[in-house]
Amino acid sequence: MGDRPHIFRAYDDELKNLTWRIAAMGGQAERMVDRAVTSLVNSDAALAQQVMRDDAMLDTAQREIDEKAIVIIARRQPVAADLREVIGAIRIASDLERVGDLGKSIAKRVVAATQVRQPVSLFRGLRGLAELALTQLKDVLDVYASRSVENIGSVRDRDGAIDAMYTSLFRELLTYMMEDPRNITPCTHLLFCAKNIERIGDHATNIVETVYYVATGEQMPLDRPKDDKSHRVTMAPTTETIG
Repeated sequence: MGDRPHIFRAYDDELKNLTWRIAAMGGQAERMVDRAVTSLVNSDAALAQQVMRDDAMLDTAQREIDEKAIVIIARRQPVAADLREVIGAIRIASDLERVGDLGKSIAKRVVAATQVRQPVSLFRGLRGLAELALTQLKDVLDVYASRSVENIGSVRDRDGAIDAMYTSLFRELLTYMMEDPRNITPCTHLLFCAKNIERIGDHATNIVETVYYVATGEQMPLDRPKDDKSHRVTMAPTTETIG
C-alpha cells in the first residue's frame, strides 16, 4: 500500500495536465481568430498565411489531448467526476479545433474579400462581432479553469448578443450587394467570414455546456435557441438602374 499515494499523485497530475493542455489550446485558438480578423480588416495577406500555417499546431494539440485522454481511460479506468473530466477534455478540444478551423477559413478569404474595398463600417462591424465572440470564448475558458459554474448561465446566454450582431451585419452586407453588383463577390466572402465568427460563439457555448456537465454531472436545460435570425432577413427589390 505504500506506493498508493504516489499513484494517486501521478493520476492527479495527469488530469491536471489535461486541463493545462486545454488552456494552452484555447489560447492558441483565440490568437488564431484574432489574427485572422486583423488580417481581414487590414488586408494583410502575409498575416493570413501565418494563421493558415498555425492551424496545424491546433490540430496537433487536439490529437495529443485525445491520445492522453485515451491513455488515462485505459490505465486509470476513471469513474464519476474523473471520467467526466476526461470526456469533457476530449469534447472541449474538439470545439477548440473547430474554432481554429473557422479562423483559418476567415484567413483564406482575405484576398478575395478585400479586392474591392468596402465601407469602414463593415469592417468595424466584423471586428466588433469578433471581439464579442472572443470575449465569450475567453470567459468560457476561464470558467473551465476555475470550475466556477455560478454565473455559467449568463455566460451562455451572451450568445444571443452575438447572434443579434451577426444578423445586423448580414442585413448590412445584403444592402451593399444590392446597391452595386461589384460588391457581390467581396461581400459574399465577408458574409462567410461573419458566419464563421458567429459559429465561434456557438462553439464557446458548447464548451460552457460541457464545463457545466463536468462540474455537476448534469446537462444544462435545452432552453437556448442555437440559430441566428439571418434566415428572416428580406430586402425590398430595388428599382434603380446601376450604370
